Amino acid sequence: MRPDLVIFDCDGVLVDSEILASQAMCAVLQRQGVPVRPEMIAQCVGMKRDDILAKLAQQTGIAISPETAEEIWPATRALFVETLKPTPGIAAFLDRLPHRRCVASSSDKTRIRLSLEVTGLLTYFGDHLFSSQEVARGKPAPDLFLHAARSMGVEPARCVVIEDSPFGIEGARAAGMTAIGYIGGSHLEPPHADVLLAAGAQHVEADWAAIGRHMGL
Repeated sequence: MRPDLVIFDCDGVLVDSEILASQAMCAVLQRQGVPVRPEMIAQCVGMKRDDILAKLAQQTGIAISPETAEEIWPATRALFVETLKPTPGIAAFLDRLPHRRCVASSSDKTRIRLSLEVTGLLTYFGDHLFSSQEVARGKPAPDLFLHAARSMGVEPARCVVIEDSPFGIEGARAAGMTAIGYIGGSHLEPPHADVLLAAGAQHVEADWAAIGRHMGL
């Protein structure tokens, strides 16, 4: 498909951030006595932060205070500034991509912008950054993708979404968009491809050159 708009998830797709974000969240919550484990957070990849914390509170039986929640971003930011990298090959892919593009992420805009700045990717997107904080429902609801397409002036059927989580794939499909799964992030193993295909991904690839071939690049 040759789309009019390519919508990228950020974490785990443009930037290899999921392991770092999990480390930061675990460290903060464990200091406050919440017995969270990395695999619990991994099950929530693709969800917005408040939804993740609500699920963790339900699983552990321990309420997570707003004050504790506010500590997560500073801890995450410190790790990102020091360590965050783009996913392998993404800059070369964006250099070749002729289509309009934007970002639609479950993270807030501060985190999206910082992630793209420290990895050198912000120049490819400018201000075309959309956050789940701007819509009523996060992924897997279609709200964020529809908001991004509407803001960019493109019909949903003319959009391709690139996602690494089943929640994101489901949201893209619910929005009437073509969904491509990306599993090149360090937090994912090859069996995750089956998860994304089951969620409705048209293709699943671990490298950007292969995704480019599906898009006629």
